[in-house]
Amino acid sequence: MLTIAIAFLITVLLSPIFIPFLRRLKFGQSIREEGPKSHIKKTGTPTMGGIMIVISVIITTIIMTGKYNTESMGYEMWLLIFVMAGYGILGFLDDFIKVAMKRNLGLTSKQKMIGQLGIALVFYFILHVNDYATYIQIPGTSIQWELGWGYALLTILMLVGASNAVNLTDGLDGLLAGTAAIAFGAFGILAWYGFPQSEVMIFSLAAVGALLGFLVFNAHPAKVFMGDTGSLALGGALAAIAILTKLEIILVVIGGVFVIETLSVIIQVISYKTRGKRVFKMSPLHHHYELLGWSEWRVVATFWLIGLIFAALGVYIEVWIA
Repeated sequence: MLTIAIAFLITVLLSPIFIPFLRRLKFGQSIREEGPKSHIKKTGTPTMGGIMIVISVIITTIIMTGKYNTESMGYEMWLLIFVMAGYGILGFLDDFIKVAMKRNLGLTSKQKMIGQLGIALVFYFILHVNDYATYIQIPGTSIQWELGWGYALLTILMLVGASNAVNLTDGLDGLLAGTAAIAFGAFGILAWYGFPQSEVMIFSLAAVGALLGFLVFNAHPAKVFMGDTGSLALGGALAAIAILTKLEIILVVIGGVFVIETLSVIIQVISYKTRGKRVFKMSPLHHHYELLGWSEWRVVATFWLIGLIFAALGVYIEVWIA
């Protein structure tokens, strides 16, 4: 609770300083022309708020890990900070190009992919030199599957895939902040109960606190957006936590909302290219429900509830069934 409270307070205290600063720099969000018309009024809302989340998580993690760990801080904590900061910087570059050029395009897909792969490769290299176990465990069982070098591919796929999936979910006020807080909370519980790792637990709960603090200003109507700075950082961090707790497979369950959002985009693209027809009114999925006439708050609250169900299912599988 103290970890959550510290991260929450840091974010809440930073926001009144940081948001006006972003507004003075005219770092406002450009809205997609093909998006829901109701979003046009959001044009100019300060973005890059993810910087506050990243700063809050890193500061809180270092403070709390130093306070409660009598031994030297393990490489896991620094690895988590590296992933969050690395993907956060990549997202910042993407956001900066968007606001500097006043268009809704940032880094090219190739540039972004190279950056994501580079961070993932460094992450795996550090695991490898520390003789990290290369097996995955089937959720709810004691069955372990040794992947050997295949674990490198899985690690890269998880980091790149999760960062992009979480990024796709960031489209409505409070949607990602709420669903991500729930997912980090679930991993915080599992890091404490199932595979005891105090540093991973502290990092997870720091993310929960930072996201709740961000929600104070990001809930509808949002005064600030996290941008790719926050979404890429959160996605990469979630994947890194799942890997370090040996809960690689359960990430698909706990991050069920992110998986569904990504699948909706994949299905839409495949359907349109092969049949010339769209399955959804618009993808990612949250926009589909908006265009069906749902209010933004109704969509967000529904996705939060679905995220909570997925998180509870993931914890149930690992804690009670196992």
